[in-house]
Amino acid sequence: MEALLVSAAVVAVAEIGDKTQLLSLILAAKYRKPLPIIGGILVATLANHLGAAFVGSLVANLLSEQVMAWILGLGFVAMAVWALIPDKEEEPTEKAGRFGPFVATTIAFFLLEMGDKTQIATVALGARFQGMLLWVTAGTTIGMMAANVPAVLLGDVAAKKLPLGVVRTVAAVIFLVLGVLSIGHAIGWV
Repeated sequence: MEALLVSAAVVAVAEIGDKTQLLSLILAAKYRKPLPIIGGILVATLANHLGAAFVGSLVANLLSEQVMAWILGLGFVAMAVWALIPDKEEEPTEKAGRFGPFVATTIAFFLLEMGDKTQIATVALGARFQGMLLWVTAGTTIGMMAANVPAVLLGDVAAKKLPLGVVRTVAAVIFLVLGVLSIGHAIGWV
C-alpha cells in the first residue's frame, strides 16, 4: 500500500505545471471532448509507467541495496532541482492531430512523457519499491490522472488559477525529502 500511496502523491504533485499537463490543456482546448482525451491519457500513462517501473525494478535487482540507495537519493535530489524549472508549452504534432482526440492524446502523451520527470520518478519508484511493479504503476497512474483530469475538465481556467511556482516548490521539497531519506539510508542514518 505504501508503494501505491507514495507513487500517487509524488507523481500528482510533480505533474502539476508539467509539459504533459500543459498538453492536456491544449488537447482539451483543441478537441473539446474530455472523455476521449482522458482515455488517451490513461492508456498512454499505463503503458509508459509500466515500462518505467519495470526498468526501475530491473536496475534495483542488479545493484546492491547501498548503491541503489545512493542512486535513488541523488536522482531524487536532481529531480527536486528539475521540478523548480518551468516546462514550456508543447503542442501535439499535426500527424497525431488528424486521428481524433483519443489516438492523438495517446500518441502525443506517450511520446511527450518519454524522459519526463514523472517518467524518471516512476523509474526511481520502481527501483525503490522493487517487486511492487503493479502498485507503483497504479500509484503513478492515479497521480497522473489526478493532475491531468482536472486540467482536461477545467481547461484554461485551471491553468490561470494554479500558483505553479508554489506547486513546483512543493514538488521540489517532496523530491528533496525522498532524496535525503534515501541517502540517509545509504550511509546508515535512517
